[in-house]
Amino acid sequence: MKNEQIIRRSLMLLAILLSIGPLHAQDGNFSLEQAVDYAIKHNLNIKNAQLDATSAEARIGEIRAAGLPQLSAAVSVTNNIIIPRFFLPANAFDPTAPADAPPAAVEFGIPWQGSASANLNQLIFSGSYFIGLKAAATYRELAQKSTTSSKVQVAEAVTKAYYSAQVAEERAKLLDLNISRVDSLMRETKAMNVSGFVELLDVNRLEVQINNLQTERQKVQNLIELSYALLKYQMGMPANEPIKLTDDINAVNVDALRSESANADISYENRIEYSLLNTQEKLAGLDLRNVRSGYLPSLSASVGYGYNAGYDKFSQLFTDNWYNNMVLTVNLNIPIFDGFSKKYQINQKKIAIDKVKNNQTLLKQSIDLENNQASISIKNAFATLETQKRNLTLAEEIVRVSKIKYKEGVGSNIEVINAESSLKEAQTNYFTALYDLMIAKVDLSRAKGELYTEK
Repeated sequence: MKNEQIIRRSLMLLAILLSIGPLHAQDGNFSLEQAVDYAIKHNLNIKNAQLDATSAEARIGEIRAAGLPQLSAAVSVTNNIIIPRFFLPANAFDPTAPADAPPAAVEFGIPWQGSASANLNQLIFSGSYFIGLKAAATYRELAQKSTTSSKVQVAEAVTKAYYSAQVAEERAKLLDLNISRVDSLMRETKAMNVSGFVELLDVNRLEVQINNLQTERQKVQNLIELSYALLKYQMGMPANEPIKLTDDINAVNVDALRSESANADISYENRIEYSLLNTQEKLAGLDLRNVRSGYLPSLSASVGYGYNAGYDKFSQLFTDNWYNNMVLTVNLNIPIFDGFSKKYQINQKKIAIDKVKNNQTLLKQSIDLENNQASISIKNAFATLETQKRNLTLAEEIVRVSKIKYKEGVGSNIEVINAESSLKEAQTNYFTALYDLMIAKVDLSRAKGELYTEK
């Protein structure tokens, strides 16, 4: 029976693990979406923003606590080592004493005194406190939006780094194909040289081209390593952890991308920066109300209850002869004149609100400019990609024809080498154009506020 329970629990645990799916830390495979999700959870900038939000919650609790009852207790023991003396007229104790007799120095007090008390304070009315409660909720909203802003920035950085690594890998694949193709051609040319059909110079030219391709391949490999290092950094991933990109940049649907980009509608509310400014405007308004509330009276009350005793000896303090006392205090504070201090504070707060409004207008203009620039950039990127795609097709055809002509003896070795160089350049230009298109897409999504949304 016990074994069956163990087996049942094991199967349940296995089912839970399967439902969660493979862990990225184990398999290292990441799509773009998974890379962004990983970064949202591990990037240190986001963690700091989340800590700021947690700190904001603590600050809100501190503000709220000011209106709750404040209870304190105190216990004290006093030893009057030298009892102070008070001076009284001599005839206060001896009516027969002459009028010019020196005053009598009388000890006033006892050696040991003790007291124990508790005090309860309660704020009843304060305009600043109630405004502070409203500001606390807005402060929470500001902290949450600041966290979202950090997530948007990280999502943008991770996306661009992901595309950069993909393009670098594709360039490496193309160089490997070019090296393989030219190496095959060189072996054929060597065989033809041995047979006396071509000169050794043709073989040397191809060997130079292979050396150049291999040098460029090593540079691209270094670029791949750098791209992956940057991607891991943006994701908050340890540098020594393996990672593999599962998305295929060649599978990008350019037509669908063009259709998505054709929508030029933009909403300022989608931009987290604009939303942050709106929250800052609310806080500035509450700050103004807080200063104005200083003209209102404030009311509080306190109750104190305690015991005290006094004896000649310390041991006598522990007897039951302690005397209780109690006091009730109501405090009403009415501001009358502050030298126009609040008036000038109000003027400053109004100016702060005007500045926030100006920043909102400026941000709108900036968003419009970003949107226009991104729209133009992506249009240019589409046009460039189409041109480079045609150039790539033409370069592939030129290589095919030049090889046929060279093998049939109607073309030169130089013509084949030039065709191969043109093909490599066309391939590089194509993926550069594709990368520029993807970056332009990211910039456009960023301008529209659609790059990242909270799940």
